[in-house]
Amino acid sequence: MSNICPLCSSHEVVEYHQDKKRPYLQCQRCDLVFVPKRHHLSQQLEKAEYDKHENDLNDEGYLTFLSRASAPLLDYLSNLPDNDIMGLDFGCGPAPALAKVLTKNGFYTSIYDPYYFPDESALKQEYDFVCCTEVVEHFNNPQQGFDTLIDLLKPSGVLVIMTKLVIDDERFKNWHYKNDPTHISFFSEKTFEYIADKYQLTLQKVDKDVLFLHKST
Repeated sequence: MSNICPLCSSHEVVEYHQDKKRPYLQCQRCDLVFVPKRHHLSQQLEKAEYDKHENDLNDEGYLTFLSRASAPLLDYLSNLPDNDIMGLDFGCGPAPALAKVLTKNGFYTSIYDPYYFPDESALKQEYDFVCCTEVVEHFNNPQQGFDTLIDLLKPSGVLVIMTKLVIDDERFKNWHYKNDPTHISFFSEKTFEYIADKYQLTLQKVDKDVLFLHKST
């Protein structure tokens, strides 16, 4: 089965796993595990899946889940010398709870989502931080996605990624995360090391599925 890696464009791609619904391939260069494009949902079906999510701005469980990214980010931002800090919640979904938390704590956070808040003027600025929580696994073109995310960062800005990481093929077989039909790109630590090297970023793992990517000055 031939394919091209959607992150690094390598042709060194092998079969990784096959379940009842779709195959999964792995890039031997950047370690990305991905679903071939022919098995991606249409935009209409993808949106229908997102509409099933019941995220609530005031749901304590959801806020606790997001705090795995928001708490270390708030600690980091609080130690910056600049008081005029602005960020973006990229792919915020219908309930931008993370942006609300960060703004409430004094760090104004704009929002963008291609389905729910599609105002692209938010993508024409640069930010001190960009949050991408439970988003990159939905990227159908992760190379283009990361190009966009890095371009949104000011020098010395930080990209906050929250996504569950691929550990190994044995655990992947029974991994619930792969069963979401909108999840089509799966990253390992090695994949993020590739991304950091490509864009000359400093990689910092702050939790088991939360990573900070720091842009140089």
